[in-house]
Amino acid sequence: MHNQVIQCFERLFIKLRSVKDFIELIIGATFYFFEAFVRLLVQPARKDVEGEIVLITGAAHGIGKLIAEELGRLGVTLVLWDVNWEALEKTSKELRRMLDVRVYAYACDCSRRTEVYKVADLVKREVGDVSILVNNAGVVTGKYTFTEAPDNLVDRTLRVNAAAHFWTYKAFLPAMTARNHGHLVCIACHGGLFAMNGLADYCASKFAAIGFAESIALELLVLKREGIKTTIVCPYLINTTMFGGCQTKWPSFLPIIDQKDAAKRIVDAILREQMYLLLPSSLYLLMALKSFMPAKLGIIFVNFFGGLDLMDRFRGIPVPTVSYKRPQRQRENSVLGET
Repeated sequence: MHNQVIQCFERLFIKLRSVKDFIELIIGATFYFFEAFVRLLVQPARKDVEGEIVLITGAAHGIGKLIAEELGRLGVTLVLWDVNWEALEKTSKELRRMLDVRVYAYACDCSRRTEVYKVADLVKREVGDVSILVNNAGVVTGKYTFTEAPDNLVDRTLRVNAAAHFWTYKAFLPAMTARNHGHLVCIACHGGLFAMNGLADYCASKFAAIGFAESIALELLVLKREGIKTTIVCPYLINTTMFGGCQTKWPSFLPIIDQKDAAKRIVDAILREQMYLLLPSSLYLLMALKSFMPAKLGIIFVNFFGGLDLMDRFRGIPVPTVSYKRPQRQRENSVLGET
């Protein structure tokens, strides 16, 4: 009799908890749909980032350099990383002349875990705790089918585009968590949303980067660290050298984005604490269609929008295989290893 009473109460408790979860779902869905609708009409205010320490990987040129320039105008302290020290040194000098902010430059190959940790320690000693982390560094293998692509280039693509995010988060997220303050920015690509012919390793790395950023955002939510924000950026083609030669089949619907405009939009998304930014806006429609479209119909759509022959005219810069030179102070302060 006693056991039957206990089992009855357990069943009642489970049912009540299910009802509670269902009510929370209805209320939450109603509230956040309403919030999303309101944000279409009234955008949230931009936050003040003056005095924040911002680290940007792949900052020597292209979109990374332009993001640094846009954020520098807002009074942040810039910490720039890149594998190409000569180009990075030139960029840092240019930004110091242009902006009235502190600019620190460090040579770092983000594909090497131990190197990321050692350069990160140097940043903490010389600059302070990073509060905004922009994982922008990326590489693309180029004109190969997957089976033809050299293994070292495939490996480097996965290390730079995906694994590097693990190591930079490991290095800088603990300080953000301790203060419940920070912002994590993942510069991904439309290749992390849609599969593209000729970009198997690249798409895999970008899908991984997006999934990782989303998972960490959930971890922070469970840990009640709502003060740490996440922004995931998925642009279509940007007019940088990375995808040089690639053309869009429908420029009015999927235009090639000007890199200066892209940088402004990315910084605006960071300031408004926007979690997802897809460029151009037509990618939102394509994502919605993908969610319920039959697989074979999806292939027809990919072909219609140019996803099967996107890389046919590629003449961009493939994954670099050359070594790089580090500045004297880094050679003196650390011995960088390779994993």
